[in-house]
Amino acid sequence: MRWTIFIGLQILVVGVIVGAAVFVAQMHDDHVIIAKKPPPSIGQWYKPDNKRQVWLHTMFRLRRQVVAIEVYASAEDSENLNTWLGMLTKDYQKIASMVPEWAPRLDLEALAAVQNAAGESRYKDVIAALRALNDTCRSCHADFRAVTAALYRAPDFSTMKVAGGKPLNEHMAALSRQVNHIKIAFTDGRDADAMAAFLNLKTGMDELGGTCIKCHNKLGQKPYPDPALSGAIANLEESLRTGDLKSKGRSLGMVAVLACAQCHGTHRLAFDAKVLYGQEKNWRTLLQHRF
Repeated sequence: MRWTIFIGLQILVVGVIVGAAVFVAQMHDDHVIIAKKPPPSIGQWYKPDNKRQVWLHTMFRLRRQVVAIEVYASAEDSENLNTWLGMLTKDYQKIASMVPEWAPRLDLEALAAVQNAAGESRYKDVIAALRALNDTCRSCHADFRAVTAALYRAPDFSTMKVAGGKPLNEHMAALSRQVNHIKIAFTDGRDADAMAAFLNLKTGMDELGGTCIKCHNKLGQKPYPDPALSGAIANLEESLRTGDLKSKGRSLGMVAVLACAQCHGTHRLAFDAKVLYGQEKNWRTLLQHRF
């Protein structure tokens, strides 16, 4: 009798916990995006742990091998077909050792079907079986490609510093304030303040360029500001000195696009995704957010 009560209580507790979790999840149903996180073991095949980006090159080879097999199956070229199939087999099976957690996802039956069809010169069946094998790739890509790219291919700016040891995020925030300071000042007729903020912005962008060159090395020349941005900065300075309100706004807008938006479209989006996917989430954190 006591065991019956004990088991009953356990079932009740588990039921309450599961019910609460389902209720909370349903409350946030319209506000939460669920994404699958790749196994940590894949990290060893990306920079900085791996200098050769082995995972990426393996994926590139597999894609090329699939195309080659399709080409030679359509041409009924058995010799080249089997050569490329041998390479595909090796790289496809290698996935299991590179990321053991994904071994069950490999469709070895589809691979065997491709091999059997190729061995018997059933070229149409080769293409059909290859498409079935390719579904394995699409399945993994649908689940993991976006998150994996964000976690392992996006640059990590969190530890970067600019001249004087200032953290990059603080420096970028200061640049943003200076752009807005310029706009506010010339809109309100405070031209001297607008020019002072412009000079600070120009200096700050030059300092930022010293950080960008670490990755974007163009024969020792700063990639930022580039000639187009430098020209826009010169136009903005001239507009702030002699232009009307409309020309000042237009010149500032061009600088903002070239100096901020153009780089943010690549780096900030990728880095924000990297940070987001890399965070450890829990129910308590989720419940603290109000929608």
